[in-house]
Amino acid sequence: MSERVIPGGGGGLISLGAADALWAGLTAGSAVPTASAPFTCFPADARLGYVLLGGRLVATATAADGGRWSVSEADVRRAAVELNAVEVDRRDLVRIGPFRGALKQEHQEGTLLRWRQHIARELQEPARGRAARRPFHLAGLDWRRVLVEQSHGRDMRSWSLPRSVVRLLDAAGHAERKWLQAVQQGSGTVMEPPSPRRQTQAADGRQATNTDCPTTALRLYNGELKGQLYSVLSRKPGISGKVAGWICAVCRTAPATVLDHCHEHGYVRAPVCHSCNTQERPDHLYSNDIRVAGHYTRLFDTHVADWLPHWHRCSGCRARTTLPLPHLAAWTAHTACRPLRPTHRRGSRGRTPCGVLRVSWTGNQNAPRSCLLTVTVDFCPAGEHHVLARVPYQEAAERFRSWLAQTAPAVAAEAGPDRLDDLPARSRPVIADTSGEGLALF
Repeated sequence: MSERVIPGGGGGLISLGAADALWAGLTAGSAVPTASAPFTCFPADARLGYVLLGGRLVATATAADGGRWSVSEADVRRAAVELNAVEVDRRDLVRIGPFRGALKQEHQEGTLLRWRQHIARELQEPARGRAARRPFHLAGLDWRRVLVEQSHGRDMRSWSLPRSVVRLLDAAGHAERKWLQAVQQGSGTVMEPPSPRRQTQAADGRQATNTDCPTTALRLYNGELKGQLYSVLSRKPGISGKVAGWICAVCRTAPATVLDHCHEHGYVRAPVCHSCNTQERPDHLYSNDIRVAGHYTRLFDTHVADWLPHWHRCSGCRARTTLPLPHLAAWTAHTACRPLRPTHRRGSRGRTPCGVLRVSWTGNQNAPRSCLLTVTVDFCPAGEHHVLARVPYQEAAERFRSWLAQTAPAVAAEAGPDRLDDLPARSRPVIADTSGEGLALF
């Protein structure tokens, strides 16, 4: 017998079957594909005390006599409203694996922790074993419908998800982690939703979670880690828990999960979310070769006020008034050489930029006089454009300083060669390792 839900009903407790039907109806038009029966299908387990929906954690409750499990209708509706507001750009992808190294087993109970490993474990199984495995959803999302699999040569492949979906899963994982930490500690408050230990007695005798209990907000990052070396700080006990207490220093909307740092100088920049940590990485990368994809418009144009101060949190970049070599190369191709990029007439659409920009370099930043950036155009429709410019490293750095002074005067004012405290005498060479989780070039 199917469950019935009254549209726009009250905010009382409803059964898990009714919650499944409500979720399906409310998210039918969502840009993020949702899974059917997120409250009753694997890996959801009401006995854990919660179910994940999008970026939210919805508490479950049971009757005092151990009867059927229920959830708050209002919580389900709030989760649906938040999910429906999410926009999905299927071209803005974040690589989620596979990453080098063996998959680790879970050491903590939960349905979403290490969600990247859940996906990797399924996709790396042989087709026969995958068919035998029960299909699972992640936080009520049907991730398979937006997963992009790419091949890189004969035996290499990678998987990506839209950035907005990654943000949702990271937010759900953060909420779950805070919940489980509170349960293990047996006391304290959590961010979203409240601890399951704080419950109130409903009128019908069932235990209902009090959704209005105090919460602990994430802290804004105010430069507490300024000038510290990542190689030292990352080894300190408890640093991951400390990072999780901050909000992302770039987007200032998602919980921080990692410490972003400058791979050229080794200094910590700030705690950021996984999405922002991958934002600056190119979609195509060799040891000294970058495809200048469309996401650089965000880094150097639309969201430049966020990224320039973030990059210059590194003491080395700030003192040199420049960017790490890969970032400087991308900026040179995308911004400094923009007027040089030819266009082609394309029917009634007018003129469009030619091909795909790419920038490569010889030498490295340790020998700036011998370092040369070469900006080229790949895939020209007419086959007539190749090398656009060859820019010496020192010239590129000078152009960037002038642009920085016009674009972000406050950032430029904090930079300069007189601020050399604790700066390494010699920057480390830039070495790419695109098979690693960190993508060492960035």
